[in-house]
Amino acid sequence: MYYDPVEAMDRAALEQLQAERLRETIEIAKRSPFYSERLKGVEPGDIKSPADITSLPFTTKDDLRNQYPHGLLTRPLDDFVRLHASSGTTGTPVAVFYTQKDLDTWADLMARSMYCCGCRRSDVLQNTSGYGLFTGGLGIHYGSERLGMLTIPAGAGNTRRQIKMILDHQVTVLHIIPSFALYFAQKVREAGYKPEEMPWRIALIGAEPHTEEARAKIEELMHIKAYNSYGLSEMNGPGVAFECVHQQGMHLWEDAYIAEIINPETGEHVAEGEIGELVMTTLRREGMPIIRYRTRDLTRFIPGQCECGRTHRRIDRITGRADDMMILKGVNIYPMQIEQCLMAMPEVGQNYLIELIREGVSDQMRVKVEIKDEYFVEDMRALQGLQKRIAKNLCSEILVTPRVELCQSESIPKAEGKAVRVVDLRDKE
Repeated sequence: MYYDPVEAMDRAALEQLQAERLRETIEIAKRSPFYSERLKGVEPGDIKSPADITSLPFTTKDDLRNQYPHGLLTRPLDDFVRLHASSGTTGTPVAVFYTQKDLDTWADLMARSMYCCGCRRSDVLQNTSGYGLFTGGLGIHYGSERLGMLTIPAGAGNTRRQIKMILDHQVTVLHIIPSFALYFAQKVREAGYKPEEMPWRIALIGAEPHTEEARAKIEELMHIKAYNSYGLSEMNGPGVAFECVHQQGMHLWEDAYIAEIINPETGEHVAEGEIGELVMTTLRREGMPIIRYRTRDLTRFIPGQCECGRTHRRIDRITGRADDMMILKGVNIYPMQIEQCLMAMPEVGQNYLIELIREGVSDQMRVKVEIKDEYFVEDMRALQGLQKRIAKNLCSEILVTPRVELCQSESIPKAEGKAVRVVDLRDKE
């Protein structure tokens, strides 16, 4: 019934395990330049229970950026075998380093996650996620192999080839982002196949926010069971929390993490079942532990115990962000990345607007850019060339190709007070 007996551990024993691992984590973390200062005066023995974590300071994304590249490492660089990093070339990225033991722990958590939603050794998994610095591709890949599934590293895009491999190798499990799943279902029909006749039975979805309605649509269009998941690079990647077959929230693996939900304004814990900001602490990472990391993701603990019998607490799907980060096609994008890219181009004026739109079943980004008068010429080829160059520059920065619209100076309406840079039109068009 369970991949690992710890999934159904008695609650009191689980909390005792968390306290032990938190003490170990503090001891390890203090070997890094950052936490040796941040945790000065804190001793592992101060921790008697997981509740004592509130005595420790928060860690923020700015902290991680400021310590780039090696300020959070607890070991010599020679001890690390993998690095993942956030996107972005103009701003300082967030780099996450892994020892071999860290990778083994991650693979185990991913295998556990996939097992809990019904994946088994006899399944064939096709991974349609991008590989590289993005944690989703390799995290799923290694977890699938750890579980013993035949694993196909298909990568993103090329729907015709994806369909052929699914049919040729009788793929039963897909790892796919929600927006691509909706698009893919449409392409399967256009190729002349009926989704109900495809061999798949499980879709592992995540990497970008999606509603319960979107999940239901994926299940309806693809004739598949779609399971939600949660992960972030700072906590390894995917496999932090995963739905079981009952689809009643995501089990957060509390033997590997301590999760808190706080009021984003006050930093205090919110009441059980109330939405707040998720704060995460690693408990099983030796090379780069992170303590009380403010994810900025908004969710809630789901009260009660799941029908599956797992004792680890469940979190609800992410309802939004406590900051201005956007997630599109599985990529984290900050408006400042776009602004830095645009403002580096001499042709661009002072104003721009980012619009999130929905085209068919896919979410897209439209960037309206004011162009200085001397560059807004009647030569259509010159304008098209500038438009393509802006789109290419933005894609190099944010890893997503937006639709770019060139606008005359002063043509984009200005908001009173603080500038409005992002408008979400996905439910309005």
